[in-house]
Amino acid sequence: MNRVEKWERQSECPMVILALIFLVLYTWEVICEVTGPTRFTIDVVMNIIWGLFIADYAVRFVLATPKRPWFIRNLFDLAIVLLPLLRPLRLLRLLAFVKILGRKVSISFRGKIIVYAVSAVTMLVFISAIAVLDTERHAPGTMLASFGDALWWAFVTITTVGYGDLFPVTTTGRIIALLLMVGGIALTGIVTATLASWIVENVSEESEEHQAATKKEIAELRAEIRELKKLLVQETT
Repeated sequence: MNRVEKWERQSECPMVILALIFLVLYTWEVICEVTGPTRFTIDVVMNIIWGLFIADYAVRFVLATPKRPWFIRNLFDLAIVLLPLLRPLRLLRLLAFVKILGRKVSISFRGKIIVYAVSAVTMLVFISAIAVLDTERHAPGTMLASFGDALWWAFVTITTVGYGDLFPVTTTGRIIALLLMVGGIALTGIVTATLASWIVENVSEESEEHQAATKKEIAELRAEIRELKKLLVQETT
């Protein structure tokens, strides 16, 4: 385990807790349309958390060796922490919670994949609904002015159904939609692969059982043939 991995393992839980706090404050601010001193306080706390995300990225960059490959692999993280346009995407930090959950749950590998998929879908749908509502609510010509509409849109988008009854009109909203569609396709692939693996394993187990039963029957037939041979030899003598 290199220095970056050690740091990520140590900072993973604190970063997830910060992301959860960010999510609660962000959800409160967006759904309740908080104004005045309360909104100012929420923004201050969220900006502090944002600063901690930037500090975490900086520490990982300093610890990384070699730096160039690490920098290229983590361009998306850099964009999330630096671009105000992508503020809602900072909530993707919560996906680290899924990894922690997968390590803590004492179930089979396939079970962990199912836990990961269900948790990731739930988080992506909720986070995307909040984020798109924040970016679309007051946009000219918006179709996503309520949390209910945003949640419906997120479900339709992540399943790649795409009814077209609701869609984002802002650039940020379309970026969120693109990421949600990609996430939906990836998670669908994971679930499909897991199901296929389960079917193949069950068929393989049944095949092995049949082979074992057939071998047993053949062995019994051979034993009976040997007994018959002995009887024939005894009768002829």
